[in-house]
Amino acid sequence: MTRLTACLSAAALALTLVAGPARGAQVTVPVDVGVGPAGHIVFGQVASDQLFHYGVKLNVAAIIDQQTIKANQNRIPAKYRAAAARMDEVRISPSIFIPDTLYISPKTRYTGMFGATWRPIGFNVPLLRGPVRFTVGAGALLTYAFITSDTLAGGSDTHFLRPGVDLKAELEVMFVRSFGISLGWSSGFYLPQAIGGAITKVPDVGPDVIWHIGQVFAMLHFRFPYTANL
Repeated sequence: MTRLTACLSAAALALTLVAGPARGAQVTVPVDVGVGPAGHIVFGQVASDQLFHYGVKLNVAAIIDQQTIKANQNRIPAKYRAAAARMDEVRISPSIFIPDTLYISPKTRYTGMFGATWRPIGFNVPLLRGPVRFTVGAGALLTYAFITSDTLAGGSDTHFLRPGVDLKAELEVMFVRSFGISLGWSSGFYLPQAIGGAITKVPDVGPDVIWHIGQVFAMLHFRFPYTANL
């Protein structure tokens, strides 16, 4: 079984667990809340004008791991229990409206950046498991950023609004079950938009066009049990 097939199977098992036949039952799962600083590079003229823009990285996810599966084994159909015993873990966001990133970057030279990115769909493949976990992944993005500049495009402001996709790598270390840290890098690739240009126009890629935003981040992770009535 490939890692991607294993991840898809684990996701299906997670949905079976959460939406299983035993209605009215309580399920307790660990919820991971991650928060920390992020630095962004908007490749092209924006980076030449001001290299780093700052913000906050966010992560909220319910975790279905082996401990959760064993505690709710009777809710998993018998034909799936052997596969569930082999799965690592699945993380499910409670809402697509929770932002992945907030941009809060006043001008330190000539350019400021404010806004948010949402990552409504994504998957991660673990290459290392356990207390030290390394994952690579990809996801869909939607970003709005207000970029204000004294020098770019004649000093005009940009309302950057674009869908995109990202590629991400993250190293996570859990010191205890309830606390850990992670470090990572994400590259977001977007439908191009010109600096100072309208959101309705799609230009060719060039130095005066925004199409790639890189992000380096660090997060503190806090986990606590959450009980839901299903």
